[in-house]
Amino acid sequence: MAEVPDLSIDGLTTGQVIGHNILGETTEALHRFILDGWDLSDRPPRIEEDLSFAPKDREQVVYIYMYRVTRNPHLKNQKRWRQAPVFMGTEPEDGGEVYYHRPPLLVDMFYLLMVHSKFRSDAERLMGWLLLRLYNATHLVYRPRRFALPDGREVDSLGRLYDINARGDDNLIMEKVSLALVDDLTVGDATNLFSLHEAPYRPFMTYRARVALDGPLAASGGGTTIKLPSLENTAEKAKNRPPASGRIRPTKPGSRRMEMPGPKPHFMRRSPAESDTED
Repeated sequence: MAEVPDLSIDGLTTGQVIGHNILGETTEALHRFILDGWDLSDRPPRIEEDLSFAPKDREQVVYIYMYRVTRNPHLKNQKRWRQAPVFMGTEPEDGGEVYYHRPPLLVDMFYLLMVHSKFRSDAERLMGWLLLRLYNATHLVYRPRRFALPDGREVDSLGRLYDINARGDDNLIMEKVSLALVDDLTVGDATNLFSLHEAPYRPFMTYRARVALDGPLAASGGGTTIKLPSLENTAEKAKNRPPASGRIRPTKPGSRRMEMPGPKPHFMRRSPAESDTED
């Protein structure tokens, strides 16, 4: 096990940062999902990340290029420290350890996907298969969420030693990376991207993967203190309070004179009918 650095953030001792690995793991999961579902021939296509790669005549290639990462515009977390969803089996008041973290950074990863085959019709069939295969990808990554404790242990949300194959518990927090077909690049933007990489223009698709990046986990020096008002004072106030009758009490009119809406009236006088009524 690697040595844990002795870090301190806001007076809390923190562990290792392991959330940054999810970006590369998402790309690897995308490659693996495509190859695991290949059923068109005995020879799977080649997965290539270099857009300028020139394939052989009869070679089928699927180009996968991650070109943009941006913060999720719909789900944003505040940066303040919060209690982490890690339960170690004991309550804080019984001497159990309480862990804190900053909420995950939620980002969107955008991928450019293209295909190549010797004949255009074969390339279009390959693109159709790729669309249907990725349409069935409910989650690229689906596994227990991993937390690194300050002492170097890696655990799940239930405090057990981390097992990537753990399943079957409703209270276990899972890590999920979704994938969706989106319209993110215009033809002009894609052409500029191909020119930048000195690659020929090919029909393309863009996909978005939504990822959560976890920061370091920190251990507090003690439990959490919650201050409540005195029960005796609360009971005394309730005792002296008059019982509610359920009636609506009239409110006293305010001292401020009510002003009518609209423009300020000028040269206004009472009508003769009102004057006769008052007499």
